[in-house]
Amino acid sequence: MYPEMDVTDYQIDALSPGHLAADPAADLRPVVHTIHSGDRVSGRGTMIPQSKFRPLNRDVADHGDRAIDSSLRHEPVYFNSTNSDVGIGIALSDALAGKYERLEGRDDRLFMQCGPSISVRISWAGCYPPWARQIPTRDFKNSSGPVTRSKVAKNVACSMQRFIDEMNCRALEEDADPSWAVGRARNGIVLEDLAFVKLEHVSRGNWLVYLCLASPSIEKGPDYGGHA
Repeated sequence: MYPEMDVTDYQIDALSPGHLAADPAADLRPVVHTIHSGDRVSGRGTMIPQSKFRPLNRDVADHGDRAIDSSLRHEPVYFNSTNSDVGIGIALSDALAGKYERLEGRDDRLFMQCGPSISVRISWAGCYPPWARQIPTRDFKNSSGPVTRSKVAKNVACSMQRFIDEMNCRALEEDADPSWAVGRARNGIVLEDLAFVKLEHVSRGNWLVYLCLASPSIEKGPDYGGHA
């Protein structure tokens, strides 16, 4: 049984670009990458490596999906903490439990001019096939307005729990590093080990989820060997 997202029933139409502010022009500035896969994050652990996203031909046919020029890409949506000892990211366990007290800009409205949903994507460290799930961009419980940063965080946490559950016993991809495996079946990385850092716009309607280990004390990943 998966945790429920913060949304009632909603209709999924063709995906459209996500706008992050009331002024659409503000979203057309080039993206400046300040955090990269594999980096160590101050106050946290290592960023989870992500494969480069490439839209599938089926996506192009169904949604007009395509890779986008960097000059037109919407800026990343960050999920920072007001806790100066951490600064970057919100623990997924906190997001799932609705603990947003230290989420910076938790009541900010996001995706102001987006359609009813976006697709959040995971390309996990070369261990599993690319994975995606749609999440709502409208708060249907409160006047159908744009979702808040806190609700996006919770919906991503729900999606990550589902991803981990689905991959728990799945065979790893060929040449995958088993130290990046997820799920308790391999003593791998679980939801409680992760912090949500940002969403990055990678193609029309598609946003890549960036995560890191929630604490430098978590002894998982390649620095601590694989899990058979």
